[in-house]
Amino acid sequence: MSEPPTQKFSLTRLAVANLETVMHWRMLPHVTQYMNTDPELTLEGQKLWFEKLSSAGENFYWVINVEDTPCGVINFADIDFENKHCTWGYYIAEKELRSLPLAIALEMSLYDYAFDTLKLNKVTGESFCLNTAAVTMHELCGCKSDGILRQHVLKKEQFYDVCVQSMLKEEWYSLRDDFEYQHLDFSK
Repeated sequence: MSEPPTQKFSLTRLAVANLETVMHWRMLPHVTQYMNTDPELTLEGQKLWFEKLSSAGENFYWVINVEDTPCGVINFADIDFENKHCTWGYYIAEKELRSLPLAIALEMSLYDYAFDTLKLNKVTGESFCLNTAAVTMHELCGCKSDGILRQHVLKKEQFYDVCVQSMLKEEWYSLRDDFEYQHLDFSK
């Protein structure tokens, strides 16, 4: 029996041409349920956000593609080159394109880029604790728990706990060879 064909994943830098699609994705209920906000965005607001983002230099965003079909966003935020750390996050808005191989490729490639290219020492991610799929995924990829921010986010009159997880460069370098994953190019 032959192996099923592997899907091709890729990343492209977020561009003005993507803003309307990203705006639509970001307002989808299945995306916002695990985000800190439930925004009502406008294209003009997205353009202002993108201009600010482009000039700051401490936040990088890419569009995630599966077989050249855009499906989500991955980002580095709050990059602190002096202290060598940042935060990161991603979401796959197109449900039918979600897969374990994609999630693993995104997370593992992100660590490669953060530690090999950006020369950072620590990458931190936050997930709503009730998003057990995300928390478990990060654990499977080797992240360690930094703790829980109790009742950290208030949405629609309900407080949510936030799980903080991180990966250190030395941890990633000791784990990396144990994983097989499609290496994604963050340089584009």
